[in-house]
Amino acid sequence: MATSLPGRRPRSLLGLLLLLFCSGATTGWAGDPADFTFRAKVTEVRISFSATDQNNHGVATLQASDFAVVDKDVIIRNFQSFTRSDWTKFEIAILADASESVTPRFRQEMAELLELVSQTAGVPDAGVPDENLSIFTFHGVEPVLLCAGDCRTSHAAEQLPAAGARGLTPLYDSILFAANFLSRHGDANAGKVLIVFSDGSDTISRNSLDDAVETSLRTGVQLYCIDQNNPRDSSPGAAVLRALASATGGRYFPPNQTSPALQVILEGFRASYTVSYRMPSQALGFHTIRILPTHNLNLQFRSRSGYFYPY
Repeated sequence: MATSLPGRRPRSLLGLLLLLFCSGATTGWAGDPADFTFRAKVTEVRISFSATDQNNHGVATLQASDFAVVDKDVIIRNFQSFTRSDWTKFEIAILADASESVTPRFRQEMAELLELVSQTAGVPDAGVPDENLSIFTFHGVEPVLLCAGDCRTSHAAEQLPAAGARGLTPLYDSILFAANFLSRHGDANAGKVLIVFSDGSDTISRNSLDDAVETSLRTGVQLYCIDQNNPRDSSPGAAVLRALASATGGRYFPPNQTSPALQVILEGFRASYTVSYRMPSQALGFHTIRILPTHNLNLQFRSRSGYFYPY
């Protein structure tokens, strides 16, 4: 079973929720236009995040004065830009653990989720476009892509293996596989979201939990984890799912929460924002990121945990 490496931190550029841009060129003139180059350096941090109120509902009316960013120990209130994200441009993939360790409700919960996705098709400001949805599953050595762009017409639910099917559990490898797929699929500027149905168990992955987090950060993929453990049992896998969601700016859902999960996720997309600011310090290493309310202390924010400089 792959394990997390103690003390190891992800080393990556923070895709959708945190992008660190550093660019440069050289300047010179030797009498020939071909020898002329321009020297410039721009350093900017971009963070994409979501906001919810005390009732856990998305806040779609946020203003720049409603929050501050803490980059390491520097409080930032003066932003270069602040915009509401276009949630319809999110690329969404579902990764379903179909190994023997998942709960007997696996197929039923997956069917409920696919039904909710189907019901929102074509509804203005509510649906996930067909071309923006993919579904993966894993219950052996390698993950399998069930559908991409045609999940509402390909009867993906019928292709899912039966819950409790015997097989190994390469959770971390499957997250890497799906995250890399999302990074190459669709609009490069679109948000990338991976909805993970799993109990958090991994028995065979070549990669570790840290590798899964690092790849998700590097590819800009948020992980929304829906716990498939038995709600009556205590499982260490829940902590794994929480860690994956928290580090990547996503969200964890406890067992038996499949039906409301998609609605909550979509609502969160509609309350997503992007803010940019000049990097306050070029100190090498990991820069932690926090977003804090300035007026309404009931506001909660979800974003990436930080970024590395230089990357």
